[in-house]
Amino acid sequence: MTDAQPKIWVINGPNLNLLGQREPHIYGHQTLKDIETGLMDQGQGLGLRVECFHNNHEGGLIDLIHSAPAAGVKWIIINAGAYTHTSIALRDALAGVALPYIEVHLSNVHAREAFRHQSYLSEKAAGIIVGLGSEGYRLALEYISRKR
Repeated sequence: MTDAQPKIWVINGPNLNLLGQREPHIYGHQTLKDIETGLMDQGQGLGLRVECFHNNHEGGLIDLIHSAPAAGVKWIIINAGAYTHTSIALRDALAGVALPYIEVHLSNVHAREAFRHQSYLSEKAAGIIVGLGSEGYRLALEYISRKR
C-alpha cells in the first residue's frame, strides 16, 4: 500500500465486538475481526487503504472521529451501534469534521424495535445501508472506490 491510496476508516461502536456470539440470528455468525479482515483485503484490491476501529465508549468514538482529518482520512464507514439512536454528540462530531460517511447497520433497524427507527446520523450521511449483514460494509467500500 502506498500513501497515495485514499484512506478509509471503518468505525464500529458498542457491542459490535460481540459479533459472532451476540444474537447470531440477528447479526450473523461472522466476528468483527472476520469483517475487518475482509474489508482490508477488499480495500487493497480497490486501491484503498482501509483501517478499522472499534470502541464501546461514546467519547472514544468522538475522539477518533475528531482525529480523522489530521490522519488524512477521505471517507468514514460507520456502524455506531446503539449510539446511532441516542448520540447527538456523535452526529455533531461527524458533521464537525465534514468528511463524507456511510452509515451501515447489519440488521434492518426499521423492522425492529421502534427506538431503532430513529438515527441521529442519517441526515448528514452520504448513504445508509441497513439489513444486508456484513455485505453492507463491502457495498459501502465499493461505492467509495467509485466516488474517489
